[in-house]
Amino acid sequence: MGITNLQSGTNVHEIADGIYRINTPIPDAPGGFSFNQYLIVDDAPLLFHTGPRKLFPLVREAVESLMPVERLRYVSFSHVEADECGSLNDWLRAAPEAVAVCGQIAAMVSIEDLADRSPRAMADGERLSLGRHEVKWLDAPHLPHAWECGFMMEEKTRTLLCGDLFTQPGTGDVPLTESDILTPSEEFRRELDYFSHTKNARPMIERLAAESPSTLACMHGSAWRGDGGQLLRALADSLEK
Repeated sequence: MGITNLQSGTNVHEIADGIYRINTPIPDAPGGFSFNQYLIVDDAPLLFHTGPRKLFPLVREAVESLMPVERLRYVSFSHVEADECGSLNDWLRAAPEAVAVCGQIAAMVSIEDLADRSPRAMADGERLSLGRHEVKWLDAPHLPHAWECGFMMEEKTRTLLCGDLFTQPGTGDVPLTESDILTPSEEFRRELDYFSHTKNARPMIERLAAESPSTLACMHGSAWRGDGGQLLRALADSLEK
């Protein structure tokens, strides 16, 4: 584990048992930025977030540092957006037995048409066994944005694959932190205003908090370890200010 591409700085680190963060820093973005994907290595490996199409060669190289890419069985994402699923069909071509996994709304309105193979559409609360790991799909419409939005909870390690929640600026140099990520992520949110401000934010966040995650797998910036329920409730409080 470590840097897998010297030119881009793409790197891989294990953030929970069998769950690996693939990080590509984007230092030229104002203030710096990063894209993260998460690979669960198991009997039926799952990749959460594909990264944009232009990053596909870098992310594939990182995956291949951990396992043959042909072993991939599931490609999942929170919602339909370039950095979430832009290279989905590249992954389906690289891994002939893989299928997309998404919520039922995403499958209905987008992925049945966009993907080269029909997706596995998961109902709210439905579980999927990967072998030692098991993931549960949680619908979260418009949190932070997109009607089809949802998240995955990996139940063995208590890892919440939380997409754009807690998006942090910077290049994500620290793979896994126990430091404050709420303050920088809220400053970033207030600057860009990328939340939908759904009236249902608090009950949906409370539902995520009730899962008692101990690791938050953020799409941008560092992953985080600690009392995830407490941090999620603090986010709900901040959104109401």
